Amino acid sequence: MTAGGVKLSSDDIVKKSPNDRKLYRYIELENGLCALLVHDPEIYPADPPHQFNDGEEDDDEEEEEDDGEEDEDEDDEEEDSEEDDNAGSERGSAKANKGPSQTKKAAAAVSVGIGSFSDPYEAQGLAHFLEHMLFMGSAEFPDENEYDSYLSKHGGSSNAYTETEHTCYHFEVKREFLKGALRRFSQFFISPLVKGEAMDREVLAVDSEPLDTLESWVLELFADVKTGPLSKREIKDEGPIWNVGKLYRLEAVKDVHILELSWKLPCLRKDYLKKSEDYLAHLIGHEGRGSLHFFLKNKGWITSISAGVGDEGMHRSSLAYIFGMSINLTDSGLDKVYEIIGYIYQYLKLLRQAPPQKWIFKELQDIANMEFRFAEEQPQDDYAAELAENLLVYPPEHVVYGEYAYEDWDPEKIKSILSFFTPENMRVDVLSKSFSESGGILYEPWFGSRYIEEDISRSMMHAWKDPPEIDGSLHLPSKNDFIPVKFSVHADSLLNVGAAASYPRCILDEPLMRFWYKLDETFKLPRANTYFRINLKGAYASVQSCLLTEMFVLLLKDELNEIVYQASIAKLETSISVSSDKLELKIYGFNEKLPLLFSKILEVAKSFSPKDDRFKVIKEDMERTLRNTNMKPLSHASYSRLQILCKSFWDVEDKLKCLNSLSLAELQAFIPELLSELYVEGLCHGNLLEEEVINISNTFKCNFSVPAIPFEMRHKEQVLCLPSGANVVRDIHVKNKMETNSVVELYYQFEQDNGVNSIRLKGFSDLFDEIVQEPLFNQLRTKEQLGYVVECSPRLTYRVLGFCFCVQSSDYNPIHLQYRIDNFIDSLEDLLGGLDDESFESYKNGLIARLLEKDPSLTYETNRFWNQIVDKRYMFDLSEKEVQQLRNMKKSDLVEWYNTYFKLVSPKCRRLAVRIWGCNTDMNEAEVQRRSMQVIDDLAAFKSSSVFYPSIC
Repeated sequence: MTAGGVKLSSDDIVKKSPNDRKLYRYIELENGLCALLVHDPEIYPADPPHQFNDGEEDDDEEEEEDDGEEDEDEDDEEEDSEEDDNAGSERGSAKANKGPSQTKKAAAAVSVGIGSFSDPYEAQGLAHFLEHMLFMGSAEFPDENEYDSYLSKHGGSSNAYTETEHTCYHFEVKREFLKGALRRFSQFFISPLVKGEAMDREVLAVDSEPLDTLESWVLELFADVKTGPLSKREIKDEGPIWNVGKLYRLEAVKDVHILELSWKLPCLRKDYLKKSEDYLAHLIGHEGRGSLHFFLKNKGWITSISAGVGDEGMHRSSLAYIFGMSINLTDSGLDKVYEIIGYIYQYLKLLRQAPPQKWIFKELQDIANMEFRFAEEQPQDDYAAELAENLLVYPPEHVVYGEYAYEDWDPEKIKSILSFFTPENMRVDVLSKSFSESGGILYEPWFGSRYIEEDISRSMMHAWKDPPEIDGSLHLPSKNDFIPVKFSVHADSLLNVGAAASYPRCILDEPLMRFWYKLDETFKLPRANTYFRINLKGAYASVQSCLLTEMFVLLLKDELNEIVYQASIAKLETSISVSSDKLELKIYGFNEKLPLLFSKILEVAKSFSPKDDRFKVIKEDMERTLRNTNMKPLSHASYSRLQILCKSFWDVEDKLKCLNSLSLAELQAFIPELLSELYVEGLCHGNLLEEEVINISNTFKCNFSVPAIPFEMRHKEQVLCLPSGANVVRDIHVKNKMETNSVVELYYQFEQDNGVNSIRLKGFSDLFDEIVQEPLFNQLRTKEQLGYVVECSPRLTYRVLGFCFCVQSSDYNPIHLQYRIDNFIDSLEDLLGGLDDESFESYKNGLIARLLEKDPSLTYETNRFWNQIVDKRYMFDLSEKEVQQLRNMKKSDLVEWYNTYFKLVSPKCRRLAVRIWGCNTDMNEAEVQRRSMQVIDDLAAFKSSSVFYPSIC
């Protein structure tokens, strides 16, 4: 029996994009709960939700342990994306290869208006602790893993996070099982158990018919949520939140120089239609000619600037908004902190003297309007979480539109906000590895971080408050030529709509280039994605050529910054990177001005010649990046695994030794040779006609009319083939001598992906991952409390299939971690063998749903196609083929596969353990255990005596 009913229900209140096919209903229950119901016709295309099985039958007997709280792992290298040039062809789980548009999942989220700001003084962290505890069972579903197991078996996952003023829980699941998931989810907020033993562990860890159905479910399942207090705990502004006239120098772990400036503003939530703070962020953080960034970069003092009010609750709360500037400094810039702040106040004075410009606001308004009108979809659970948060911030009518709204031009509000940008309202932090060891060192009370507090002189504060002059190089930006004005969709005007190929087709195959093309007929937005991989001559032939290539790319990006920044403001983005001998150029966004940007980029690249002053700055920044590589144990472990497996791998230490001797003259001599022979492979996908793509190819040939690199001269990566029955270990100390975390990454190598014959092997790996993720998490993290990071994932390393288990811990050494991982892997024989047929089919169907899940946006679909091109597989229907294999898979097949590749007695069980030893551990403890393994002490010798798979990508 529910405690109340619906007191408000409206289908007409929410403002949405004219291209948004979803239906929205806003409701309020008698208990005060507000809900936004969203009907996506692609989830329930014909029938209302209640005609699908909600998964409630016989659920009591299907509780296999699972934890959907952890997202599927990609690669640990993503933590420090700059660290692994060689990681580009390694991918993880099934999510990376979603199938063609067939199904979408359902999702839900609840955002509770209580966060860490409400923590009692004597119980800091209580809100985050309770976030974890709500997962640990309810009166109706007392098993701790009931919710996560239900989601895992039905193709779902979940997550939660605690902010300063709210806590958000969200999940996704196969559409048929939405109500069953909601039933379990709702009990979080009605009858959570908050068991004592679980608390102890977590303290250690820390059209209209479908809408009618959804409304009835919300009423049925959430009406019993108790009404909260009529007023939230008051958060008071108890005076200044930092000391005035101080500069804080903080010791950095990484080799960085960062200047952070912060100004406290009043809360501006009620002024969201004006976006005055975003207007100022646009100007203060601008990177075009006349900007602070352009001016200070030319002085050689900075490498980047970002400015604005962050999205996190600490920066955007009901108490105050914090406007921040984060400036990455060069070595010379570190000595010019006071001068840099002086120029910032010169620019602020410029903004006060020049009245707010309506044309600038209009540009931002036009860009926001086109983003809203032609928004790309997000994954369902992310969108649900965003809308749940927005219900706490915006009125119901603007829950979708609020963040895009630039409706009220209010120059006086802009002037008012500018008045808060004063030295007396500013906090200054300098974070640097170059930390003075002189007297006056203080210690931050929570983590013991060292810092120094300096007084800023009154004369300096006065000079900043009213600068006597404004440098003539500082001025407002010019109008943006990249803002599109045409938004026609080609698929709407073609006669043969629907006749286009389902997958990219090769429209150009010449010695110099191969182009793949697909006109989008699915999303029908004025957007396009153009991706290119360009083989460069001799780019990876030696450590020196590798460094020179990387430096060329960094200097080219530096030269292009003004152009690509202007385009990015207009939502036309550019990405330029390099991996081995391949330069990857991606241009994506609104398509009207895309050919123009492509042409400008190639024109600059063709005639580019680096200058001495920028060479010195980029070289310094490159050295700092190399020194910061592998500072995190997780990324260090993955880096080390790839270093072992990849035949060609230029180590960061070798790069550092070589870098110091490189000169501008060497680079200038190297670039013409680097570009003297090329090979280009590209994908153009979206709102582009075939003739437009041909024109893009001609633009490339006009700028780079060079011979093609012969096929045999292009770099191809080879992967080490671990010998039969291999049990190999590599022990390494942490790079950061104060790092207490240890990591074990246990890699099992299967076979090389040779196309069609390997699809079944990939299916086994993905299904195994689907089944074991939650038991792994539950056993090693929740029960054994080994550490906060416990994960597993399939690996695809330059098309060699494998699987990784990974644990990070600050409490246990790698010997114990590997012992517990091994123990868990051994226990999987009983777990897999003990699965009943119904549970096995549920896991299998959940994976099939994941593989066939509809791509949420054009970008997701492009990336799926591009992965096939990068891997030289060109199997654009890989997911469908994998599903065909899965449908015929039996539990006995999976058990046999496990016995073949994971049982140490099997000759096909080949594994490599990479162990990173924290500063509080003793590697000598490994000596006894190492006798039963093949130890890699001399990596070069190990690789020189090893066999490698033939290169296929």
